[in-house]
Amino acid sequence: MVDVVNRQWVLGRRPVGVLRDEDFELRSVPVPVPGPGEALIRVHWLGIDPTQRGWLNEADNYIDAVPVGAVMRGSGVGQVVRSNDPDCPVGSWVAGMVGWQDYVVRSAGGLFGLNVVPDGVPPTSMLSLFGAPGLTAYFGMTDIGRPEPGQTVLVSAAAGVTGSIAGQIAKVLGCTVIGIAGGPDKCSWITEHAGLDAALDYKHDDIDACLTRLAPNGVDVFFDGVGGRILEHGLAHLARRARVVLAGAISSGYQGADPACGPRNYMRLALDRARMEGFIFLDYLDRFPEAFMALRDWQAQGTITIAETVSSGLESAPSALRAVFEGRNLGKQLVKVAES
Repeated sequence: MVDVVNRQWVLGRRPVGVLRDEDFELRSVPVPVPGPGEALIRVHWLGIDPTQRGWLNEADNYIDAVPVGAVMRGSGVGQVVRSNDPDCPVGSWVAGMVGWQDYVVRSAGGLFGLNVVPDGVPPTSMLSLFGAPGLTAYFGMTDIGRPEPGQTVLVSAAAGVTGSIAGQIAKVLGCTVIGIAGGPDKCSWITEHAGLDAALDYKHDDIDACLTRLAPNGVDVFFDGVGGRILEHGLAHLARRARVVLAGAISSGYQGADPACGPRNYMRLALDRARMEGFIFLDYLDRFPEAFMALRDWQAQGTITIAETVSSGLESAPSALRAVFEGRNLGKQLVKVAES
């Protein structure tokens, strides 16, 4: 059964500073009708990622800003309820950019098109391990970080979905991995469930003292998704010819302005002959099949685990996006829009 109305969160105004519910408007429109070669998708899950906050600013980003008045852009998975596309029959699960809404029409093609979920893959995994977080972790760690067996790897935001995957990849590659997270529960999870070797609680631990003890010869790879003071701590403990992977800067809040704190000690890169490099996972489109295969193999072997935090109802989407900046989520933040 298809609902009569399609609820949508649209961007009502560009947020200034911290995101607020009032920056969005929840509207109801008729459920779209699929045309020739199209399929109607009932959205079941939304994936919430920090980068979505950056898409709300007018400032340059790796994709265009969400226009005011448009449906909020976001990844998700859903099930086909009507179809005029033989490649996407009723009952199929699809994943991609669905937006913050109950229903979306799938048309073939496009960089952010909706793709059928492969058999045997849990639908929500397309938003974490096999989505942007997993691809960011894979290419950032293997291509930019290039850790070697026996080396020491430091990962910030290690209880988040991208950081946790990156840390587990480094473990698979034979490294000693130290994770930084906020709070004892998250620190316990990254050692007891994700299998990292040590966890530092940035809220309570002396990060410099801990790194001096845990990495006496320095950090060979620093996978950073935080920026700010955490980035400075990592730069202070680099090994000779270390690699620093810039995967994000969640401490900035992605609010469209330069953060107040930068890496004051960036000259450590010169003194340690180290390299710091940023990237976007979309740079590796032609290598996505390689990443999918590797990540799926590691998951099948039980060497990668994913935590999920679930908010209920489409109406909770703005709060769920705030949660990733307030440290209220463990692993992948999801919004459950409909019952499976």
